[in-house]
Amino acid sequence: MSSRLALLVSAVLLCGGCKVNSDIGKSCQLVKKSTDPNRESDPIYPDELTAGQDFISFGALDCEDLVCVKDADMPLETAEDGRVLGYCSKACVPDELVDPCAVTDPLAIESVKDRMSCRALLLDQQALDNLRQKDPATYRSYFGDNNSPYFCAGNSTN
Repeated sequence: MSSRLALLVSAVLLCGGCKVNSDIGKSCQLVKKSTDPNRESDPIYPDELTAGQDFISFGALDCEDLVCVKDADMPLETAEDGRVLGYCSKACVPDELVDPCAVTDPLAIESVKDRMSCRALLLDQQALDNLRQKDPATYRSYFGDNNSPYFCAGNSTN
């Protein structure tokens, strides 16, 4: 029995030092909910964005957490077919002991690596709660099951 315990403890200790890469900061394509019942999502094109504003996209298949962001300070970048690119993100809790928004993916976009933090995007918690209470159907169509405004995103450089 003690050899099994020693093996288990050794495995736990070895894996404790393993670095797990996250796709936060990796390039992705922004999407929106499709109006076509045959498709889950449609791409976002430049004329659908407002300069200087954050944009969050739920359902981005390029990202493990299905969240793609283009922050207000990120220059407009497009794929060859004209689709707008952002970077992978995830929901987070501000002021955690371990940085939930650390950029570890070697393919991460260089311009966001040093700016990434856990911050509210688009709405603050009170506005999000008010919308969910006043118009649950609209809330669900835009935000799904998400209950928090906090996501990993680039801080403003200004």
